[in-house]
Formats: sequence, structure tokens, C-alpha cells
Amino acid sequence: MSLVVDGRVRRGEFELDAAITAAPREVLAVLGPNGAGKSTLLRIVAGLLALDSGTVRLGDRVLDDRADDVFVEPQQRALGVVFQDHRLFPHLRVLDNVAFGPRSRGVPRAAARAGARTWLDRLGVGEFAGRRPRELSGGQAQRVALARALACDPAALLLDEPLAALDVQTRAEVQGELREHLRAYGGPTLLITHDPVEALLLATRIVVLEHGEVVQHGTPAEISSRPATRYVAQLVGMNLYRGTALAGVVDLDGGGRLAVSDVPDGRVLVAVRPSAFTVHGEEPHSISARIVWRGVLRVLAPLGDRIRLTVEADQSVLVDVTASAVAELGLAPGATIWLTAKATDVAAYPDTTARPGVAR
Repeated sequence: MSLVVDGRVRRGEFELDAAITAAPREVLAVLGPNGAGKSTLLRIVAGLLALDSGTVRLGDRVLDDRADDVFVEPQQRALGVVFQDHRLFPHLRVLDNVAFGPRSRGVPRAAARAGARTWLDRLGVGEFAGRRPRELSGGQAQRVALARALACDPAALLLDEPLAALDVQTRAEVQGELREHLRAYGGPTLLITHDPVEALLLATRIVVLEHGEVVQHGTPAEISSRPATRYVAQLVGMNLYRGTALAGVVDLDGGGRLAVSDVPDGRVLVAVRPSAFTVHGEEPHSISARIVWRGVLRVLAPLGDRIRLTVEADQSVLVDVTASAVAELGLAPGATIWLTAKATDVAAYPDTTARPGVAR
């Protein structure tokens, strides 16, 4: 069964207007900054917030339709939900936490417990069945929360920042396990996250929300290689510019020009990897690069095994160089430098941002 949301809701001054579809076995990540509407979308699907207009459907079943006066209560929606703070019942042991969903649906105690134990074993936490939630580590608790959601045999799975509360090492461990379990799950999964790495690793498709609207949607590869907004570009570590192309040259909004290979005439987006630029201490001559910018170095900051430069040229530019390059060129804030790049290292594509609020 596919999960389909196509509607609008207003909360105070904020309005969410979005259409999304998550297919069976698909992990649809909803990515966006704080206040973009991610949690609002999850609350709508979970039945914690009703639409002002539009519909929510799970397969052929309508869960929310204001026009037809249909609203299915949360406990009747057959959804499995995993929250970032686990929300395990503190007074119940782990086994009974996981068995709670089936028990509430009328499954006999012995059968519910047997099913719960199976899920705990599958998620590698069967040895903690007799413990209370307070006796678990963060990673153990999150595995138990996932077991509880899956033990209900949900028609769809909702994950609300499921790894946000974990430390870095535990997050990496649980992330790999979660990826395998999501791939084996037969229903649609809606993953709410602000972490681009989490979205790129776990999702089969990504929807990006900004200011209550869908601004981009596609596969992880499409999102990372062709960002549609400055926010998305920052998430995937790209420079992004808007401009108008004519005969292979793009006049950028705000100033500056770029020579680009295979660019269509008209309004375009231009994406450049920070590592595509070469830095020169003097104006370069007789080189093959078709892009040459003069700028002022403003900031140097370590980034893994590289140094990230922020350069003010005709446009603000992020550039990645090695520490040895910084030393050899004597780079320091305030220095005038030149940036070069080959046209083949620049990706330009039509600025065809989808109609706000729509992602199919």
C-alpha cells in the first residue's frame, strides 16, 4: 500500500502545503531546516493533526478527508511510529513494551509476547527482554522502540528523527542496522530528519521541505548532484548559483560569469563542488581553465583532512584545498587570490523548480 498525503494545514502563521507519495518498500526521507514543516507532516500522517483541506490515504483507505468528513483516529491507522526519544513505557519491561501493540489489538498475551521476543531477537536486543527502559543504553532503547513499532505489523512506518538522540558511535551502528531492516520492510516508510547524511544513507527517495513547501524531490543521487536551493546545496556541500545562460556562458544573478559545457539557454542553476576549484596566489595565464575568478579570502576552517576556504569574489565561493596548499601559497584571511575551474567541472541545469508544494 502506498502512503499519499495531498493537503494543507495552517497553524498560527505557519502553513504547510504539500503533496507526497511513499510507495511500498520505499523509504521516503523528508529533509528540511527547523520550522520547515517536517514534524507537522508527520503529525498529519500519524493522526495527531487534522488537515484543513485535502486527503491522507494509505492504500485504498482514506485516513483524513475534510471534504467528506473522514478522520481516522491515530490508534486505528495501523501505523508504526518511532520517536527520537523512544517513548518506551517506563513501568513495563522491554518484552511487554514490544508486546503492547499486539495486546492492544486483542492478540493473546502468550502470542503477543512470543512475537515480541522474535522482534527483539531480530534487532539484537533479545537479552534485554526482562529489563526496564531506564536500564538500557540509547542505542538499545532505540532498537527496542523499532521492535515495538514493527511488532504491530504496521501498514506504514513513521520514523521521527530516530537517531538524533544517539551519540556519534552508537548512531553509526544503529544506522547500518536500521538500513537493513528498512530494506526488508514491505510497507512505505516516512523518515523525518534534518541530517543529510542520514537521508542519503537510508532513503530511496528524498523530499526537501522549506517554509512549508516542497522545494525539491528525487533520489539521493539526484538531490546531491543537482541541488535546487541554497539550503540543499549547503547540505550536500556544493556551491549553487542562479543565472541566465546564452551560448555556453552563464551570467550569474548578483554578478559574475561562468563558462559551462552543454548548458541550455535560459534560466539555469549552476552547481560547483568546492574541490573543483584550484587556488592561485597570482593571476594565472595560459591555462586550460575557462573559469577564472579573482576574490578575497575571508575564512579558513578545517574540514576533515581538507581546509575549507570562504572566498568573496563576484559570488561567495566555498573552496576545499589541502593543508599543504595553504602553507605553500601562504594563504591567510584578507589575501587576494584567483580561483580557476574547468567548464567540465561545473554542472548547469534548467531552473525548473517544481510547483511549490508538489512532489510525486
